[in-house]
Amino acid sequence: MGIDDTLSTLPDPGGHSFPDYSLPKGDPVMPIAVTREELRTLLELYDTFAAVDPTGLDSNPFLKSTTRFLEQTFGTPMYRPDEQLVDDIAAMLNEFSGDLAGEAVGVVDATPKHHKTLYFFLTSCRAYRSAVHIQFAPDEAAIDTLYEVYERVVDQEMYLKRPQTVLE
Repeated sequence: MGIDDTLSTLPDPGGHSFPDYSLPKGDPVMPIAVTREELRTLLELYDTFAAVDPTGLDSNPFLKSTTRFLEQTFGTPMYRPDEQLVDDIAAMLNEFSGDLAGEAVGVVDATPKHHKTLYFFLTSCRAYRSAVHIQFAPDEAAIDTLYEVYERVVDQEMYLKRPQTVLE
């Protein structure tokens, strides 16, 4: 499957909504199987994704100095949503790596936050790829792997991890 075919099959961000995960008395998880090879591929895609600067802040010294001046003048840091997404993706991959614990194949617990992070990772990859001013050329196999992991989460049933009883 080509990268453009994979990215074109994603749900429309304008019409997509996440299911309600508010389950009482426990942590909702979706256990999915992940291999060490898939995790390595996702980590390589993450490195490529994290190196992209969609704002142009790092490559434009005038924009960088203007931003620094605004931060100093108003005392509030400029918030970049792409940095938060990169942090969320890194946290998710670290949790998946911890769940694998060095094994070649394992089951990882995908939480509702992981579901959202995977979705935004996919849609951001599509946005970066379609933007003319951003040079983002990820490996096709990495995008396919990311989509397959996302599909596993979407197709998995919800379970309660550490369910609580009335007595607790």
